[in-house]
Amino acid sequence: MSFLVMANVAVMLLLLFVLYRMQQKHVKFTRRVFAGLGMGIGFGLALQLIYGVDSQALSGSIEYFNIVGSGYVQLLKMIVMPLVMVSIISAILKLKDADALGKISGLTIGILLITVAIAGLIGFFVANLFGLTAEGLTQGAREAERASYLMSRESAATGISIASTLVNLIPANPFLDMTGARDTSIISVVIFSAFVGIAGLGLHRKQPDVAAKFDSFIEVAYAIVMRIVTLVLRLTPYGVMALMTKVLATSQFSDIFNLISFVGASYLALALMFLVHLALVTLVGGNPVIFVKKVLPVLTFAFTSRTSAGTIPLNVQTQTQRLGIPDGIANLSASFGATIGQNGCAGIYPAMLVAMIAPTIGIDPMTPTFIATLIATIVVGSFGVAGVGGGATFAALIVLTALDMPVALAGLLISIEPLIDMGRTALNVNGAMTAGFVTSRVLGQTDMEVYHGEQELDVDLESA
Repeated sequence: MSFLVMANVAVMLLLLFVLYRMQQKHVKFTRRVFAGLGMGIGFGLALQLIYGVDSQALSGSIEYFNIVGSGYVQLLKMIVMPLVMVSIISAILKLKDADALGKISGLTIGILLITVAIAGLIGFFVANLFGLTAEGLTQGAREAERASYLMSRESAATGISIASTLVNLIPANPFLDMTGARDTSIISVVIFSAFVGIAGLGLHRKQPDVAAKFDSFIEVAYAIVMRIVTLVLRLTPYGVMALMTKVLATSQFSDIFNLISFVGASYLALALMFLVHLALVTLVGGNPVIFVKKVLPVLTFAFTSRTSAGTIPLNVQTQTQRLGIPDGIANLSASFGATIGQNGCAGIYPAMLVAMIAPTIGIDPMTPTFIATLIATIVVGSFGVAGVGGGATFAALIVLTALDMPVALAGLLISIEPLIDMGRTALNVNGAMTAGFVTSRVLGQTDMEVYHGEQELDVDLESA
C-alpha cells in the first residue's frame, strides 16, 4: 500500500469515526445519514481534484473504501431473502384470510404498472421537449464495447414475454431462490412464502395445536430477523458516506458535460415522476411533505448504492415504522417494486431512448398510434425485466427490440450511465413505497398516527 493510499484510508477512517461519535451521542438517524452523504460528497470531490479519475492512488484507495460501501450493500442483500420470507408468512398468519393477500398483491402490482405507464409518457415527452436525438453522439472505445454487448444480448430480450416471465416466477426450487441465484428469486420467494403462510392458515382449521406451534416459531423467527435488520441498518450512514465518496471521486465530469442535455432531461423527467408519486400520496389523504421527509433517507441510500433489491430492508422498515404501513403490504410492495414496474429503469429510460432513436430511422414518434404502442410495450416490458438481470439496460433492450429499433445506439450513453442510474434507482424505490402507501390507504390499513408522528427508525444502540 502506497503512502498516498494510506493517507486517503486514514482520512476515511477519521470520517467514519466522526459518524460513530454522532451515533454515540444519539444524533438522530436521519441526520447521521445526511451527514454521511455530505462528508462523502466533500471527500469524493477533494479526491478527484487532487488525483484525477485515472490516478492509481485513487483506484487503490477506492478498493479499501469498498470494504465499507460495497460491504454494506452485501450485508443488506444478505438479509433480503430471510426478511421477505418470514415477514410475508407472518403477515398472512395475522391476516387470517388468504383473500386479503390477493387484494393486496393485485392492487400493489396495478399501481406499479399504472405508474410505469405514466413514467413512460413523461420520459417520452421530456425527450421530445429537449429535442434529444441519437444523431451526432460520438462513439469511442467504451461506447463501441457497450454497443457490442447490447447486440449480443438482443436475442435474450427478444425471447422475453409475459407468459415466459410468469412461468419463471414460479419457484421450482425455493431453496435455490433463497440464495438469490435467479433474477426472479425475490418474487419466487414471495410466492413460496405465500404458499407457506396459506398452508399455516389451513392448519388452524385442521390441526390447531400444531398451528399454534408454527405461529410461535414464525414469531420467534420474525423477531430474530428484524433484530438482524436493525443491526445492519445501523451501518447506513457509514455505507452512504463510502458509496458517495466513490461516486464523486470516480465520475467523469467531462463526459457528463458533453451529454448535459440528456442528463438534464433525465433528471427533469425523474423529478416530474416524483411529483406524480406525491400527487398519488395526496390523493389518498397523505401529507406529501411528511412523506418526503420520512422517505428521504431511503432515497438517499438508493441513490448512492444504485440497487433497488439492496434497499428492500430499509424500504420495509421505513414503511412500517415511519409511514404506518402494515408488514404484509410493506414487504409485498418493496419486493414487487424491486423487480416489476420500475418507474425509472423500465419507464422513463426506455421511453427517452425511443424518442431519441426513432427520428434517426425515419419514424415519426409523435403519432398517437406510435405513442400508444410504445407505452403498451413499456408496461409489458416492465414485467419482462423481472425475468432477466440488468435493470434499465434490459428494459431498454426489450422495448427497442419490440419496436424494431437498433439497440447499439443505446451504448452511446454509457459514459453517463452511472449518474443517470442513481436517479432512476431512487425513483424505482420511491415508486415501491408510494404503491405500498396507496395500497394501505385504499384498504384502510394505514396507521395515520404513525404517519404523522416523529418516529425515527429503530436503530439506536439502546434498542438493540
